[in-house]
Amino acid sequence: MNKTLLTLAMLAATCFCAQQGVGQVSKAPLGHLTEVKPDSKSRRSSSASPDRSSNADQRHIPAGKTLVIADIEGQGFINHIWITCPPPGPSWLGDNPDHSEIVIRMYWDGATEPAVEAPLGDFFAAGFGKRNAVNSVPVFVEEGDSYNCFWIMPFYKSARIELVNQSDKNLGSTYFQVDYSLEKLPKNTPYFCAQYRQQFPVPNDEDYLILDAEGTGHYVGTVMSGRSRSPEWFGEGDEKFYIDGDEKPTIQGTGTEDYALHAWGMNRTTTYPYCGIARLEGEWGMVGWWITYYRWHIVDPIRFKKSLKVTIEDVGWMTEDEVAEGQYRGHVDRNDDFASVAFWYQIGQPKRYTTLPSAAERRLPNLDIITEGRELLKTAKHSPGRTTIQKGYDWTGEGQLLFFPEKGKEEGAYFECQFNVDKKELAQPTLRLTQSYDFGAYRILLDGEEIRPMYNFYSPETTVTEISLGQMELEPGTHTIRFEYVGKADLAMDAGLGIDSFRLRKRWGVKRHEPKNFPLEQAAAT
Repeated sequence: MNKTLLTLAMLAATCFCAQQGVGQVSKAPLGHLTEVKPDSKSRRSSSASPDRSSNADQRHIPAGKTLVIADIEGQGFINHIWITCPPPGPSWLGDNPDHSEIVIRMYWDGATEPAVEAPLGDFFAAGFGKRNAVNSVPVFVEEGDSYNCFWIMPFYKSARIELVNQSDKNLGSTYFQVDYSLEKLPKNTPYFCAQYRQQFPVPNDEDYLILDAEGTGHYVGTVMSGRSRSPEWFGEGDEKFYIDGDEKPTIQGTGTEDYALHAWGMNRTTTYPYCGIARLEGEWGMVGWWITYYRWHIVDPIRFKKSLKVTIEDVGWMTEDEVAEGQYRGHVDRNDDFASVAFWYQIGQPKRYTTLPSAAERRLPNLDIITEGRELLKTAKHSPGRTTIQKGYDWTGEGQLLFFPEKGKEEGAYFECQFNVDKKELAQPTLRLTQSYDFGAYRILLDGEEIRPMYNFYSPETTVTEISLGQMELEPGTHTIRFEYVGKADLAMDAGLGIDSFRLRKRWGVKRHEPKNFPLEQAAAT
């Protein structure tokens, strides 16, 4: 049995037995299954073809168009949503858009403004348009392919759910199922709400705003994505909850990984019932490293009567070259790229506290001066072997540069290529590389100096990743990257090397200080 599912089953059984002990079977996690509701009607809205002789259950969303996946009349609640659509890029299902370009919107009781609005991937805990597996209580994403949501979504008169294709590509082969029950709701049943927000980057001397709600309700979860714009990371940022107009945080945390229910860093992907690190890309501490994590407040909702404001600090560690003299580098203000989805329930329609950026604005800003594989190949020198450019969606421009040493002559094999620098400034030389089943291990040198004594390009599956060559000021002119073969993994089928591109990644070029207190926090401290 899947480890996460086993954990959930044990948790449910424990709670069920505990509740039985006080005679409250119906309040246990599976207790509702002991209640018979003759007046409740189970229904589904789906993409299924009504024709028994047809298997054409898919829908297509042309570029710029909207698909309504549920348009329900009556009173009740949605209890499950299942959606699947093709992966981004070209495949046997066509050339499909990035999932950050597909927006999900939900409207309750004829409202003109959505109570739920987020890019499809972010709503399902996959930030920046990526796809990844999630095994949690309210959201389950099977190997990044099928999106499942189990949030309960009440409505009194009607419910409408839309998928909006904001890309310039058509979205093909989209399937969906929306399961709901029509039944009478208790008075003051709250609406389910979710809202995306971003700042690329977070401004100086400001906490990042996740939610600014008015009304009565409770906060139930956060999906948070961050990309580092400076070395090290933003992990010292505290989450803050301002309840019912409190001017100082009513609840304050002790750091980003602590809020995500982890500790001492966030260096590997995890997926648990109430928290998880859904995705990591790049090497920890490099400029451009990014993360998506989720934290569900299902057993510990944050309750409010009048209002709730949720923020998180963009604060953390920094390399000495970006820290002002006399400042502690372990706790300085940063300017990273943050995106979030807030999840909450409230009585009445939610206040609009932000607007959804366009699909173009939701793309992360480019930080790189890029030398693609084809340009690197023009300057290549290497030992006996073959070179080529391999095309593919995952690679930059025309494709990745491949080098395979001649069979039997792997010992002493090398490959080198060049890139140009126009201006001397602090930057991060970055290699975007491929790891694959037929690649070897190589020593990496920059202008004759060893940067990595050994980097293993082998992986049982083909993946694209990035590595930092350090933080430095390179002189204007031509520079050389050299790869020297040092061996290969036992399972590697060959001794190849895959280079997507070289990137000179921009740095801010500023000196940073420790965070300042906001005026009320300063007053409290004195």
